[in-house]
Amino acid sequence: QVQLLESGGGMVQAGGSLRLSCTASTRPARTFSAYTMAWFRQAPGKNREFVAAVSGLGGSTYHPDSVQGRFTISRDNAKNTMYMQMNSLKPEDTAVYYCAAKAFTTPQALYGGTLPDAWGQGTQVTVSS
Repeated sequence: QVQLLESGGGMVQAGGSLRLSCTASTRPARTFSAYTMAWFRQAPGKNREFVAAVSGLGGSTYHPDSVQGRFTISRDNAKNTMYMQMNSLKPEDTAVYYCAAKAFTTPQALYGGTLPDAWGQGTQVTVSS
């Protein structure tokens, strides 16, 4: 139904910034705007955790307290692309970051455990102290 490709990961020092991108390829029957998009991350030895989500038209977002004020999720439906601007990065933000998509849902539902329809392959973010 939808294929996702992340980019923008890398290595940065603590306090630095990165911007992740996720580009979606959707079937003609379902447009990109039908999908709530999200970022998850998984650090070594830890479970995958929710980072942020944005609604289909971009009017609603959700960030947990751990990233509130530092990470900003957004999307450009004309480009079938979602972004996450990450500022004031900390070593504990080091993880593989995954893009995810779920049709006809809300950012809060993805935070609450609703499983996405599709995942990207992941992009590594490493923050050194």
